[in-house]
Amino acid sequence: MTETVRTGTSRAESPRRPETLLLMNEPTRRTQFGPRELARLHAAASLGEPYAASQLDSEAVRARLSEVEVLITSWGCPALDEQVLRAAPRLRAVLHAAGSVRGHVRDAVFDRGLLVTTAADSNAEPVAQYTLAAVLWAFKKVPFLAMDARRFREDWSYVDGRGELSGRDRTVVLVGFSRIGRRVADLLRTLDLARVLVVDPVADPAEIIAAGAEPARLEEALPQADVLSLHAPELPQTRHMIGAAQLAALPPGAVLVNTARGSLVDTTALESACRDGLHAVLDVTDPEPLPATSPLYDLSNVVLTPHIAGSLGSETRTMADAALTELERYAAGLPPLAPVTEQSLATQA
Repeated sequence: MTETVRTGTSRAESPRRPETLLLMNEPTRRTQFGPRELARLHAAASLGEPYAASQLDSEAVRARLSEVEVLITSWGCPALDEQVLRAAPRLRAVLHAAGSVRGHVRDAVFDRGLLVTTAADSNAEPVAQYTLAAVLWAFKKVPFLAMDARRFREDWSYVDGRGELSGRDRTVVLVGFSRIGRRVADLLRTLDLARVLVVDPVADPAEIIAAGAEPARLEEALPQADVLSLHAPELPQTRHMIGAAQLAALPPGAVLVNTARGSLVDTTALESACRDGLHAVLDVTDPEPLPATSPLYDLSNVVLTPHIAGSLGSETRTMADAALTELERYAAGLPPLAPVTEQSLATQA
């Protein structure tokens, strides 16, 4: 009998490379997937032609769709409805290289049992940083005094017209203990400048306390707010959650910061409150942008920015990296880091 003798070392199996298609608008693809990200994509996935698409109406893209196991999606992705899913029988995962999946993930995706992930954690960081900057400047009314300086020029007497200018012993109220709300709480705790109250009826109070903040109800928190910062998701039940009564409950000199969604605030009530002296830093509005006739444009106690708090430019590549990490984990049979379920989507942005 001849014995088979094995010599040398066995070669490790090559990692699985699932058939993958990028599905997003072309400007987003160019911004999010530079040479480094594309090299990582090629190493992790099997890519046909085209490897990226913005629409699903061409014959070549439909042929690719019938083969793909993984979609990496981002801004501009078409809706993944029942018709699309029927054309993608091998599809197993939708890995989103941006934040909210509400724009393209339909019930049919969850009905099929597909894995859905989000890069929202990566997007939370620049929003939290913008919010922190807005809060710190709000303490001393920096952007509003900067506008006053253009009007009063050589006369500094205007400095006393914006209330107390202090960064100590202040109270910040965060509405929404979302990814961004949690990160803002973390950043404020690090600086140890303010007491932080968190309003979120679905958050675990123990988690809020562990973050160095205090759980509170909205009606008790508003009169204490030197800064009111919004971080709630856009849901039917959160529309206009900040209306005339809530704005009126804020103390004199308070600053509203909104980096979440404009629909959280009743715009008519906001315009009235700001005309009466409420300070506001608004990165989002309802509608967006505001009509040219809005009085908010002309008030020196209002700062408007064009929805820039979230990831822009090279920042968006952090979200591409997050989606690629999910792809590598999926290919290796590892659990996702940031899954989205039908249940979790009910309370997420």
